Amino acid sequence: MKNSLIILMFFVAGIVSGLFAPIPRVIPESGLSLYVLYVLMFLVGVTIGADTTAWKMIKSFRGKIFLVPLSVIIGTLTGVGLVSISINSLSLKESLAVGAGFGYYSLSSILITEISGETLGIIALLSNIFREIITLVASPLFAAYCHKLAPIASGGATSMDTTLPIIVKTVGKNYAVISIVSGTILTILVPFIVTFILKV
Repeated sequence: MKNSLIILMFFVAGIVSGLFAPIPRVIPESGLSLYVLYVLMFLVGVTIGADTTAWKMIKSFRGKIFLVPLSVIIGTLTGVGLVSISINSLSLKESLAVGAGFGYYSLSSILITEISGETLGIIALLSNIFREIITLVASPLFAAYCHKLAPIASGGATSMDTTLPIIVKTVGKNYAVISIVSGTILTILVPFIVTFILKV
């Protein structure tokens, strides 16, 4: 939990700095965070590649590894569908489309904005950002009180990149490959599922 709070503090500090501190405009425009993410991904990859136990675990899962992203899709859409009952301002279709972002806020919000307008696009953006933040902060709790796969499910599409480091730190590097496979599949499916929901 301590590590999650530190991550959250850095995130909040970044927001405050972006709002009030004289940060050179070249930093946000240069995509520096993307390069930092590349370095993190490389280091996680080195850790996984050096650990033969992780690969043995994947082989033991066989085809069952694909049940993880399938469960995330079913669980997310079911949960969003139930919550939409209490939200009068959004239809079931709109709620499902927002949920189908699976944390991939940049792409899903753009797609939803193009199809259904800016209001729903902003809702999708905020909703999926919150999903990522919750995963970053609460992964230790999910792993301790639910299951080691819970942080991966919570991360959704982000479990392959931005939330991968905290997932690996929380549940162990043995689950890193599962996290990457799940996140990759969900990332690929997001544009298809979101578009399908909104255009049906």
